[in-house]
Parts: sequence; C-alpha cells; structure tokens
Amino acid sequence: MTKDQILVVEDEKDTRYILDKLLSKNGYEVVTSVNGEEAIEILKQHKPKVIIADWTMPIMDGIELCKILKNDEKYKLIYFIILTARASLKDRVIGLDVGADDFLVKPVDNQELLARIRSGIRIHNLQNELKNIEHNKAIIEMACTIGHKINNPLASLLMSIKNIEDELNSDEKEKFNDDFSITHQSIEKIKFLVNDLIHLQNPDLIEYTPDQKMVNLGK
Repeated sequence: MTKDQILVVEDEKDTRYILDKLLSKNGYEVVTSVNGEEAIEILKQHKPKVIIADWTMPIMDGIELCKILKNDEKYKLIYFIILTARASLKDRVIGLDVGADDFLVKPVDNQELLARIRSGIRIHNLQNELKNIEHNKAIIEMACTIGHKINNPLASLLMSIKNIEDELNSDEKEKFNDDFSITHQSIEKIKFLVNDLIHLQNPDLIEYTPDQKMVNLGK
C-alpha cells in the first residue's frame, strides 16, 4: 500500500527532525526542505498530499510559498498547513488571503497536528475525485460534440461519392476502382471513430508523447 506523502518545509533543523520522525512513525512518507525555494524544486519530483510549512524562513517563507503554489494548477489542491508563532487574527487573514488551508500555532501539539493532517488528506482526496469527475465529464461532452460534428460532413461525403460512382460508366469505374476502395475503407474507419466518440463512457487517457496524452478508444 502506497504511503501518503507529506512535505515538511522548516528551516530549524531540530524542528524538522522532530516532525520527520513523528510523521514517519505514524505511517507517512516524509520529504523535507529548508525553505520555500528548495520546496518548489522538490515538488518537481514529488507529489505530497499535504505541505507543512513554517511561516518564517530565509530566502522564501511559508506565506510566499503558499501564494505561489495556490496559483499553480499543478499544486493548488495540495493541502497547505502553516506553522506559526503568530496567533493574531490579522496574521490568519494574511494566510487565508494567499490560500492557506490551515494554521497551527507553535509549539504544536503532536496529536492535533496528526488530526489536521488526516483531515487534510481526506479533503485532498475528495477534491481530486471531484476534479477527475469533472475532467471525465468534460472529455465525454467534447467527444460527443466532435462525433456529431464529424457525422454531418461524413454523410455529405458519402452522398457525393455515391453520386460520382453513379455518374461513371463501367470503364471509368474500373479505372478508379482502387481509389474508391481506399475511400470507402477510410470512411468506414471514420464511422467507427464517430461511434466510439458519441458513445464514450469511461475515458481512459494514455500517453501519446512525453508531454501529451490522448483518449484510448481501443483502436
């Protein structure tokens, strides 16, 4: 069973070590970094469900990191917890404005932290499920639309070819026999494609190139 991954962003070595041990002991896969800038590099290789970041850090603090990630489609669904010694309402408003999902005031109670993480993972999983549902729905609607859009000119194409064949005499038909055969085969393939698009139910994406995916229509 794959462990849920958590990224801890903390510049204080002792605190980072304690959080790493606590979370690892409770069954999480832990990745650590010492500031926000390093965390962004780590995210290129890792996919945590939760980020725990200290507010105050050198180079890039937790607030700036949160702001950057919440404005990026790749990372915005990661549940972001800010650790801070600041407990004022004003500070919480600042954090909420940049998209922080939760706050914990230092010193952090271990059980409360674990409870917040469990809650964050549940929310992260639910948001991803909803995103996938919406994504699949959009693919199905687009496929159906494209299928119907192809169907109309395809019908016109079939009628035109039939008219051309009817106008040709036997010798002329013989001359273009191979061309008509290839054309009809191609039309049949397009008809199968249209049918697959219109009746698509559970879209499965497969890798087409390293940077692109395509819908697997089983053909």
